[in-house]
Amino acid sequence: MMIELWPEGAPLARGNGEEDRPRLVAYPVRRTEPVGCVVVCPGGGYQKRAQHEGEPVARWLNSLGIAAFVLHYRVAPYRHPAPLEDCRRAIRWVRTHAAEYGIDPGRIGMLGFSAGGHAAAMAGVHFTEGDPEAEDPIERVSSRPDALVLCYPVISFTAFQHVGSMDSLLGPDAPQPLREELSGELAVHAGTPPTFLWHTADDEGVPVENSLLFASALSRHRIPFDLHVYESGRHGIGLAEAHPQAYTWTLECANWLRKRGFAPAAEA
Repeated sequence: MMIELWPEGAPLARGNGEEDRPRLVAYPVRRTEPVGCVVVCPGGGYQKRAQHEGEPVARWLNSLGIAAFVLHYRVAPYRHPAPLEDCRRAIRWVRTHAAEYGIDPGRIGMLGFSAGGHAAAMAGVHFTEGDPEAEDPIERVSSRPDALVLCYPVISFTAFQHVGSMDSLLGPDAPQPLREELSGELAVHAGTPPTFLWHTADDEGVPVENSLLFASALSRHRIPFDLHVYESGRHGIGLAEAHPQAYTWTLECANWLRKRGFAPAAEA
C-alpha cells in the first residue's frame, strides 16, 4: 500500500511527478496487541534509493512482528531540507495513523542505510515537537523517532566525509555552519533517541569513523546505544545474509529491538 505524505503537494516540490511526491509503502503486521513500527530509509548517496535496502528490510522487520514503512524520501536534485522534512512527516504520519495500523505510537523508530542513515540520524537529532494549533492534524504530533537503527551511516560533513552524499544534499559550496549543523556527531543532544549502529571497519565508501563519532557523542550524552563493528565488508551490503560475519547484525538488532519493546520475545 502506497501513501502520499502530502496528498495536496509536498512543501518545496518542484513539480508533480513521482519524484516530487514523497511517500510511504506500508508493510503492516497484525497482532492482538499494538506492535512496534520502523520507518526504513534506503541509502543511495542522496541520488537514489537502493531497492535492496527497502522492501527486503521491511520484510525482515515483519518477520520479527514489527510493522514497517519504506520511505521514498526526496533525493537529488532536491537538497536540504527536503529529505529531513520527508523524514519528519513520515514519523508524524505513522504516529497519527497508529491506531489504524495497530501500532504503538510510543514505539516508532527509524532505520537507515548509508545516506539513508544520515537522513534517519538527522530525524533523530533535529526532530520537532508538534504544533497544537496546526490546521493539519498530522502536524500536531511530534516527529521524534523513539529509536534509531543506523547501518553504515553517513554521519559527518566535517570529518571522514562521504563527499557524494554531502554534495548531493547541500551542494558543493555549502557553508561550513550548514555542514556542521548537519553533522550528526555535533548535533546529538539529551533528547536523541537510543540508537543501534553497525559498520564494517574497512568500509571504503563511508569510513567507519562516522559510526564511531556518533557513538562517542551518544556516550557523552549518556544516551543508550549498541555499536557493532565488523572487521571486513564492502559498503552497501544491506541485510548481509551472505556475509560470513556481518550477517549477525540482524540477530543483534532483533534482540536490541526486543529489549526496547518493539518486538515480542523470541519463541523458544
